[in-house]
Amino acid sequence: MLLKDKVAVITGGAGINGLGFATARQMAAQGARVAILDLARAEPAGAAARLGGGHIGLVADVTDKASCDAAAAKVVEALGRIDILVNNAGITQPVKTLDITGADYDRILDVSLRGTLYMSQAVLPAMRKQQSGSIVCISSVSAQRGGGIFGGPHYSAAKAGVLGLARAMAREFGVEGIRVNCITPGLIETDITQGKLTPERKKEISESIPLARLGRAEDVAGACVFLGSELSAYCTGITLDVNGGMLIH
Repeated sequence: MLLKDKVAVITGGAGINGLGFATARQMAAQGARVAILDLARAEPAGAAARLGGGHIGLVADVTDKASCDAAAAKVVEALGRIDILVNNAGITQPVKTLDITGADYDRILDVSLRGTLYMSQAVLPAMRKQQSGSIVCISSVSAQRGGGIFGGPHYSAAKAGVLGLARAMAREFGVEGIRVNCITPGLIETDITQGKLTPERKKEISESIPLARLGRAEDVAGACVFLGSELSAYCTGITLDVNGGMLIH
């Protein structure tokens, strides 16, 4: 198994149809003990229980540094170490540039970008102590192509910021055996997309993608497993596209 004896922390991981839970499920199947972090209303403990024994779910708010630090400390206390962090928590909003308010901007960037920083800061001491670790940051094709189907410009900005932050952390912590990489998903069918695309629109989008389909949560989860495992031991600072060819560059 690729992740035997590893401990993985996944933010925003409680949504059963989301990228985070798909990643938790695949990492657990590869031998990892998983800590799912999410807001209380998402019931992370219940999501962790679906994975079977040996996994935990913790309430945490990635926009609150103290909450992130407390969650990381609980993971170390319960599971002994932290080997992998998947910065998956994020929110979106489909608005145009002139309609973005200051509150909108703060809300979108706080979760995706500030949350990536705070949670990375929270796990880095444990990884530095071990002199090993893998941080996987979920960005978006929207950051690369300047907009997506659901997210506004502030979402693109937040996800582009994730790319820059991850690359800078990769340079800073590589010497300590800590790898930091990004995944840029294309259009993935999750709860966020449910009911928002007509069958006709899905068909139209699929026909524009070289692999001729929308993405599945499992597609991104597999990439997370790769970046969390020793199969990617010489990868840091990379951006791994998981978009079916939607953007080839």
